[in-house]
Amino acid sequence: MKKGIALVALATASLGWGALGFDRPEGKAQSAKVEAKSAVMLDVASGEWLYAQNADKPMPPASMSKLMTETLVLEDVAAGKLGWDDKVTVSRYAAKVGGASMGLSEGQRVTVETLFRGMAVRSANDATVALAEYAAGDERTFVARMNAKARKIGLSKQSRFANATGLSSADLKAFSAAASEGETVMTAKDVAKLAMYVVQREPDILNFTREGEARGFGTQVALRTTNEMLPGQRFGTVGNDGLKTGYTAAAGYCFAGSFRLDGRRYVTVVMGTATPKARFDQTRTLLELGLAEGRKLA
Repeated sequence: MKKGIALVALATASLGWGALGFDRPEGKAQSAKVEAKSAVMLDVASGEWLYAQNADKPMPPASMSKLMTETLVLEDVAAGKLGWDDKVTVSRYAAKVGGASMGLSEGQRVTVETLFRGMAVRSANDATVALAEYAAGDERTFVARMNAKARKIGLSKQSRFANATGLSSADLKAFSAAASEGETVMTAKDVAKLAMYVVQREPDILNFTREGEARGFGTQVALRTTNEMLPGQRFGTVGNDGLKTGYTAAAGYCFAGSFRLDGRRYVTVVMGTATPKARFDQTRTLLELGLAEGRKLA
């Protein structure tokens, strides 16, 4: 067992789960299974899988796939291809796309930074589409970049991006500008690998995902985070500083989390939980199992 894991496990054993900012669920003994369709926990420094459950099966990831959109935008900014202060004109497609939103209007001009914050904090689909279109000219071209990047960083061929947002294709058929062919699918391991890649290569993402609320420039003036595991939120957990929630009817409730505990960074992923609350409860269970066992579980 690695020293960092052992210290956290010792803390939880001696001090109780309050040491990590949450309580062991009442009436539940430690289980070897997370109540999700798939789940993984990854030690970022070592690359060791501390927990893996149905981890290689491709499933709809919903908005967790925005981690790739965020990666490409951050890399474009770092390369000088985009600027945080660039003004983006919101298209009809971006303004009208469904799901989580900043409340943007067609023709509105908004900075890249404001759009990125809306995507990272609120998981706003209108902001995501606007950024994809601005970065690549249209969403289909951006999606080609997403898939090329997936291969470059070593994600499996099981995972495929169909659009920039993670929405189901049925939600996009009404928009001629949309990338609406096929469905986005990812394995839990690939979600974790992507999360690990972005926090290591583009750590500025955490400056956005730590925020509990962002100010919007659409009809949604205050954009509250969808990540309720941030300290101070309903399921606030010590060490959490992101990363991405997701929901569609096909995907269920999903969460990719980033945690800094005892000097080590961990990435967790749960896919296909039953309720908004369950994705955070099951992430707590996943942390408990991964930190206590310190080894991969089948």
